[in-house]
Amino acid sequence: MADYLADAPKKKVTTLELVQMKRKGQKIVMITAYDALFGALVDAAGVDVVLVGDSVAPVLAGEETTIPATVEQMIYHGKIARRGIKRALVVVDLPFLSYQVSIPDAIANAGRILKETGAAAVKLEGGSTWASTIAALVNAGIPVMGHLGFTPQSVHQLGGFKIQGKQADGAARLVEDAKALEQAGAFSMVLELMPGPVAKSVTASVAIPTIGIGAGPDCDGQVLVLHDMLGLNEGFTPKFLKRYAELGQEARTAIGRFGEEVRSGAYPGPEHTHGG
Repeated sequence: MADYLADAPKKKVTTLELVQMKRKGQKIVMITAYDALFGALVDAAGVDVVLVGDSVAPVLAGEETTIPATVEQMIYHGKIARRGIKRALVVVDLPFLSYQVSIPDAIANAGRILKETGAAAVKLEGGSTWASTIAALVNAGIPVMGHLGFTPQSVHQLGGFKIQGKQADGAARLVEDAKALEQAGAFSMVLELMPGPVAKSVTASVAIPTIGIGAGPDCDGQVLVLHDMLGLNEGFTPKFLKRYAELGQEARTAIGRFGEEVRSGAYPGPEHTHGG
């Protein structure tokens, strides 16, 4: 890790740089985080993109889905996460019904998010149906990351957390949707929960980068939610998730030790006590 950080570029990552990374065959690293502390940690680790996702609703707020997330929540978390980030590109999710009602609403909400958070781009879910909305946002000067495959805001319509594009017609539709998002001006897109060969076809069909989550190794980059990969969100165990730490267990152990020492009188000791 130390060698990587020594060689990591220090300049600010831009949307254009992500496109160039695809052209050069360089993999893109994206992490979902929600606050200044973790934002600073992932930025120092050299990630390219920090997504402030509407997954904040289930991960931090205890909701069952992303649907309850609001524009105000996304602004709050986008603002505090961005404060800890110096290099990575910051992208904030447009939450449910912030862009679906009308194009003027989409521009107003996305513009407000960029203005109040200092983020560089927004992300929205859906295929060719939303191409005109993406085009309007881009024309208004708002960079847009797309999101295809399983789209969490449509979880009820999709019948649950299911892999998308398993059938030939569904796979073909994903390719067409990806082309529509690119044509509309999206600078990249997330591919979530789709068979690896389908994600590979989608990735090959567009010149903008794809960032996978549960979409196999052939995307141009990968994303995980920080709390998931660190083992803090212990109840979430999908096939695609690799835990790089078990901080949930470590946290319980540490808190338990604190409790034992408080009850026994071992903490605070003389070294933790100010003199008179």
